[in-house]
Amino acid sequence: MTDKQLTTLKKRVVEAITAASADVIALGEDIFAHPELGYKEQRTSDVMAAKFKELGLEPERGLAGTGIRAIGSGRQTAARVAVMGELDAVVSPLHQHADPLTGAAHACGHHAQLAALYGVACGLVTSGVLAELDGEVHFLAVPAEEFVELGYRQRLMEEGKIDFFGGKQEFIKAGVFDGLDAAMMVHAQAQEPGRKAYVGGTCNGFVGKIVTYEGRAAHAGAAPHEGINALNAAMLGLMGIHAQRETFRDEDSIRVHPIITKGGDLVNIVPAEVIVETYVRGRTMEAVFDANKKVNRALEGGAYAIGAKCHIQEIPGYLPLNDCGSLSQLFATNMAHLIGTDNVLPAPHLAGSSDVGDVSQLIPTIQPSVGGFSGVAHGKDFCVADAEMAYIIPAQAMAMTVVDLLYNEASLARTIKKEFRAPLTRNSYLKMWADFRAGN
Repeated sequence: MTDKQLTTLKKRVVEAITAASADVIALGEDIFAHPELGYKEQRTSDVMAAKFKELGLEPERGLAGTGIRAIGSGRQTAARVAVMGELDAVVSPLHQHADPLTGAAHACGHHAQLAALYGVACGLVTSGVLAELDGEVHFLAVPAEEFVELGYRQRLMEEGKIDFFGGKQEFIKAGVFDGLDAAMMVHAQAQEPGRKAYVGGTCNGFVGKIVTYEGRAAHAGAAPHEGINALNAAMLGLMGIHAQRETFRDEDSIRVHPIITKGGDLVNIVPAEVIVETYVRGRTMEAVFDANKKVNRALEGGAYAIGAKCHIQEIPGYLPLNDCGSLSQLFATNMAHLIGTDNVLPAPHLAGSSDVGDVSQLIPTIQPSVGGFSGVAHGKDFCVADAEMAYIIPAQAMAMTVVDLLYNEASLARTIKKEFRAPLTRNSYLKMWADFRAGN
């Protein structure tokens, strides 16, 4: 194909997404109004599957419980590219649109990801462009990106329903990313209502843990001396973590942020069981594992001081985002065509985390952030400020990038994959986390 033909194909998908914009926005708003937490996103999964079916795609259901894969095929399969969106909401009970029973709210923009995912599918399918490309597009609606409700997910693990708390991790285990040449998705840029895009950024990895302090119950008024106060042990453990913070190097972006999910049973009983959940985050997994040893030492020290017991359950978290520079540049060029070069900016390192980082360790992956959103991430005021920027323009930029990757015998996708040096394979990835769980 010539450059003119490529430009024409991209113009067609952009116009097709514009034509479907009302439907795309309505989907995003519908999902926003019906938030569901990870591994519970049944309604959201049903809605997305129905939209794929409307486009003539055959959604594969039940991946990691509620996940979906719908594959669109070109005239040949020279490469395979994935476009992703996340099904789950976050816990934000003070949000004005939070579910009154679960506290779930789309205060992180995943509803917009799903709308953009559908928009990409609309643009490629209804324009007829997909049939003129030389590869497959895997449309993936993935559950459980938010690493929340650890107790619930632990029960799912004990029941044999999951092996990982993150949906993309489960997709990796199931081989969903095997054979893919590239993957992309977008993320909401909180507190950025304007038409801006941030590309090339990285984010922290982390590990999770559930810490149980075991003491001995006694009457808190009549005989506290007969008890062993697990809450005191936990408080000392947390103070021990604080005493470690000066040893965390600034360049490692370490973050440790525990919460107490159970502080005892009754106010007049010496607490016999206290449960703490926390992450240990960092820019590299080497830094994470180093900080994790210090955190565990502090937690165990709190128990030792009081005479309690401390049980630490290590949970595989997410890996740092390994941004594919050539793929990011491709997206940036397409986004600049839509919103102007001056509005496409380099993204900083973020101390937050996402399981897209795990995918990025296996195949070329990007997750640029886009504006159109106001309010604080995970906060009560997070919402869409510019529907076109939040839903439509990201879909157009990703669809254009897919065209770039898969036209002309998918030469660009194959080149990017060939030049990519994957830090991990699926097997080495699974072994890494198995060794972590085993304490190796």
